[in-house]
Amino acid sequence: MAVYKGKEIEEKYKGELKIYGVSTGTLLDKLFFDMENEKSTFRKPLNGIPSLSVMNIVGIPDTGKSVLAQQFALTQINQGKSVLFVTTESPARHTYSSIIKKAKVLGVDKDKVKENLYIVDVSTDWKLREDLNELINTMKYVYDESKSNNSMVRITIIDSVTGLFEDKEFKARNTVRALYNLMKKYYQTALFISQKRSIQELDSAESAGGLAISHIVDGTIVMSKKVINSRQDESLYKVEIGNVLRTIRIDGCRLCPHDSRTWVFEITDTGLIDIKMPLSEWIKRSETF
Repeated sequence: MAVYKGKEIEEKYKGELKIYGVSTGTLLDKLFFDMENEKSTFRKPLNGIPSLSVMNIVGIPDTGKSVLAQQFALTQINQGKSVLFVTTESPARHTYSSIIKKAKVLGVDKDKVKENLYIVDVSTDWKLREDLNELINTMKYVYDESKSNNSMVRITIIDSVTGLFEDKEFKARNTVRALYNLMKKYYQTALFISQKRSIQELDSAESAGGLAISHIVDGTIVMSKKVINSRQDESLYKVEIGNVLRTIRIDGCRLCPHDSRTWVFEITDTGLIDIKMPLSEWIKRSETF
């Protein structure tokens, strides 16, 4: 029976769950805060997304979701961690090639990537896409195999979780719940990438599958973009007509306090996420562009 007294939980799991930061390699690391300092006037950055969290990264196409996922993966690999990357959108070879290119930019040793990156290719395997149990068993195999090799995977990225139910949205809740439970069982810090439908608000936490996904996971990060197509927008956002303003916002996180403002970011010429400043400060800038 799944009923516990507090002391039984502490005895079973040997104390409280300690949360620490797992670096994304971006300014997001400074936007999650240490709970022990919540009552203080000084908010101590957690220096990463919360450990053991499952974060949902939501946005329309071309908002930088996969860029963030790959940058996070490489940051962790560079720190000696092993990463499982489940790709439902792009074949393994293409995903690996993209990650290697970013590794060069970030100065991550290619040998580290070769040894510490595991890719499960759902995009070209019909059975993995259609049979959730088959996918989960495959992921379990990776976790167990990496443990036996003394390089236990602790970071999991699914890009995208939407690809597992893109033509069967009624399965979204059960799919995400099963994968979420798997992350908890294997003590993973995870990113689930979610696509938006065209009718959904750009800045909301809703994605294909509805708000049920955001209710299951530990937190949601919304990535958005606005095409500047009027003089009014150009004047307000200090971005030339025809260009794109990209924003990112932590919509919620149940594991620790966080900054809730909307931040402006850019994808650099080298393909990396560069978070600049809060949108409110961006708008107040005296210079234009």
